[in-house]
Amino acid sequence: MTFGADSGQFPALHSRDFRLLWIGQTISVAGTQMQQAAILWHVHSLTGSAAALGALGLYRLVAIAVCSFAGGALADAKDRRQILLMTQTLMCLTTVALATLTSFNRVTPAAIYALVAVGAAIASFANPARQSLVPNLVPREHFTNAVSLTSISHQVAGIVGPTMAGMLIGYGNLAWTYWANAASFLAVIGALLAIPAYPVTASGTTRADRSVRAALEGFRFVFRTPILAWTMILDFTATFFSSASALLPIFASEILKTDARGYGLLWAAESVGAMAAGSWMAIHPPARRQGRTILVAVLCYGIATVVFGLSRSFWLTCAALCVVGASDSISTILRHTIRQLITPDRVRGRMTAANMIFVMGGPQLGNAEAGFVAELTSAPFSVVSGGIGCVVAVGLVSALAPGLLAYSADFRGSGPDRPTREGLGPDERESSPCTPETRAISARGPGPLPPDGLGIP
Repeated sequence: MTFGADSGQFPALHSRDFRLLWIGQTISVAGTQMQQAAILWHVHSLTGSAAALGALGLYRLVAIAVCSFAGGALADAKDRRQILLMTQTLMCLTTVALATLTSFNRVTPAAIYALVAVGAAIASFANPARQSLVPNLVPREHFTNAVSLTSISHQVAGIVGPTMAGMLIGYGNLAWTYWANAASFLAVIGALLAIPAYPVTASGTTRADRSVRAALEGFRFVFRTPILAWTMILDFTATFFSSASALLPIFASEILKTDARGYGLLWAAESVGAMAAGSWMAIHPPARRQGRTILVAVLCYGIATVVFGLSRSFWLTCAALCVVGASDSISTILRHTIRQLITPDRVRGRMTAANMIFVMGGPQLGNAEAGFVAELTSAPFSVVSGGIGCVVAVGLVSALAPGLLAYSADFRGSGPDRPTREGLGPDERESSPCTPETRAISARGPGPLPPDGLGIP
């Protein structure tokens, strides 16, 4: 395919296929964010229990852990566009089921848990395919911009969706939030139908290899590559301690004494900060000392979480959540860029699946932990102690992984700051730099993975 000129603040949008997918996903994610905010409020109104809110994270976590390996292996063996079409259609149908039950007053906490688990299982197949597809749509020098734009779209959706959810809930129309989410899937399905297939280029043996060993190859690749391993460990520990979005209905109704519309604003506050940070990163050159920047961002994430837990002011809480979102966005964009640009295309889906265990498992397990601790103590104690745990985790990772602190790379394919050998796995040490004419990742990858015994027991 032909890419546009390397000019403008958003060069990734010069790719027609990326542009279509980006627009479709922005609309779809707005609906998903609307539903996520509505589900928490719904469960809280049905049960009044912090533990019941935390249980949502456990159901999601189990589904992710069970299905992620298969999802990653499938993304490396099949047409990723077809996978996305199937998964988005199935997710739309689960949302229709939830909307129907709610419309006829037949919904129960058990039904919500079941549908949440099914949705998370489907997402375990969709996310590796989506993340692995994007590097095929843009050239290497535009990939960080594509990641930033994707982050911006998610944050715009995170503002619009929860705000709309708060308004609809405030008017007593919970079911409408679910119906709106079901309709939003049509945007991304239409975008996928409009772009061509991007089949994985690999040998016949690789395509046919869907064994358990092949599924676990993503984990082996991650732990042979120290920079990937440590960024995933950092993300997991930080989000395990600091994730507390499940408690927002309690903070809104019991601590800050606001209504459903105020709850929607609280949920959207993180996305406001994240959008600001993502926008700044999209129009500025990529950070050079990525490792140090990630650690500082996660440190700010933990400190802002402590402020959120201590605050009794609605607007101070909103400000703290904005900082939480901004710092998380900076860390996420840099980690995602590093992961995708040093991973061969043929193993990228499985690497993404391994990453999902950390990136999605941490927040879900953290929300479960926050709910159970809040049930035993209080919501503020749960959030404050989690923020302190995040700060401690940053200190420990900095001490144990000096290579992460020193990590610096120039992913534009030229310049003095190439990734240090200590930060790369054996695959990346042998790979040649991409030229501006190539995609973000060459479809053929840098060659076969080395044999076992390189850091994996």
